[in-house]
Amino acid sequence: MLDSSFALPESIDLAIVGAGPHALTLVTHLLQKKKSMRGRFLVFDPSGTWMNRWNHQFAAFEIPHLRSPAVHHPDPDPHALRTFAESRSNELFPPYDLPGTRLFQDFCQEVIRRWQLQDCVYPAQVVKIEPLNLNHRSRFCLRLSNGQMVSARRVVIANGGGTPNIPEWVEQMSTSYPPDRLLHSSQIDLQKLRLRGERVLIVGGGLTSGHLAVGAINQGAQVTLISRRTVYEKLFDADPGWLGPKYLKNFWAEPNWYRRWQMIQQARNGGSMTPAVLTQLRRLERDGRITFYEQCQVAQAQWSDNRWRVCCKNSAVHECIQNQKIDRIWLATGSRLDATHHPLLQDILEAYPTEIVNGLPVLDECLRWRGCELFIMGGLAALRVGPTARNLSGARAVSDRIVPALTKACHLSIIN
Repeated sequence: MLDSSFALPESIDLAIVGAGPHALTLVTHLLQKKKSMRGRFLVFDPSGTWMNRWNHQFAAFEIPHLRSPAVHHPDPDPHALRTFAESRSNELFPPYDLPGTRLFQDFCQEVIRRWQLQDCVYPAQVVKIEPLNLNHRSRFCLRLSNGQMVSARRVVIANGGGTPNIPEWVEQMSTSYPPDRLLHSSQIDLQKLRLRGERVLIVGGGLTSGHLAVGAINQGAQVTLISRRTVYEKLFDADPGWLGPKYLKNFWAEPNWYRRWQMIQQARNGGSMTPAVLTQLRRLERDGRITFYEQCQVAQAQWSDNRWRVCCKNSAVHECIQNQKIDRIWLATGSRLDATHHPLLQDILEAYPTEIVNGLPVLDECLRWRGCELFIMGGLAALRVGPTARNLSGARAVSDRIVPALTKACHLSIIN
């Protein structure tokens, strides 16, 4: 973190919004390509530290290891993590050497130290990005959560940008309820809960619901998991063929953006669980610790007598959860990526209108917003990068497109 004596400059060459794995990947690749970029950029994150949100989420869900193999990480050297783990091989999980959560966190700290990035993150949230046109030169004014402002010639948005996906039946509820009794997964921290003797209803059939179910059962809760389709297992959330030309060749050859969007949906195919997690849950099901209601959806929920009363859409066929006394509802329903609702893109959209396909912007080959020097990382770049854009592997693919645009020998000096 930058110390409190650091004076925020009025103007910088490059502003990076977010300090997660995508931003860290971009910065290491940027410095590898052009060392002189050091000192020309600042990273903005409310925590003031690298990987804070990522680390918190893994701890909150008590996730033992990553879903991505050891070759996917923020360092430019694909073998760096395996080299780092030589004396900790027991923290690489089968198959494909999936890094343990602690191992990956320690490795990222080593990357930050080795690339001397400890003092790159400014502790403030970017709340607004306003395009400016000064002397026919386009710039951006970044307004920060602490009231400060900074001008940047170029901006990279690397903060994910997804908003929680809340089912309609939640928004239609007419009765009030204690706010901690119905939470989206992004609000849950298993480490702060005491669940013994409680019944928890988890909505969703992806890996997040699996982690939450295991965590709740470990605390002595009884879990009911309801999923609109059959819960299925998949080692990765997109087939490894999407990491190379096997599938990407046809994807990149497809000129129709809507068809590309459909290819992304088919490749990811909604939520899935890893074989290890689903095997663990099926074992717990045999022990009577968790009940699965698959191909089933919640129709409505009502808070009454300090309990949830929940009706499913098939209640005429079977009672399902109608007579269960449920203490908590957790929504493992994912997030929605939509550039038109991203808080930092509102002024950009107005000044530089661009085609949006089902929430995803059509960017240029370098992932630059058309007409200005703003770049997009993560899932919002999927129309160019493919279905793994939001993953760790996607962070490298995205960086490979953005870095060349940032390192061209053009006006790299800080403009006041």
